[in-house]
Amino acid sequence: MARIVLRIRMISGDHLDLTYEEPGAADDVTVQHAVTALASDSGLLRCRHGDRDMVLFSRGVAAVEIAPRGAVL
Repeated sequence: MARIVLRIRMISGDHLDLTYEEPGAADDVTVQHAVTALASDSGLLRCRHGDRDMVLFSRGVAAVEIAPRGAVL
């Protein structure tokens, strides 16, 4: 299972650190899927923030940083 960490900067200026997982995929495929989903106006990603499941809608996203192995520092 590929797991990547996304640091999402929202249009409001706030940021979130989310985990996105894709079963049976390599890290580069997972990154490509996340970027493709967030590139469209109607895109969304199912992510985790700590113990909570979240759905991230691309309309509020201003920037994305991606780390394949752990927290973004």
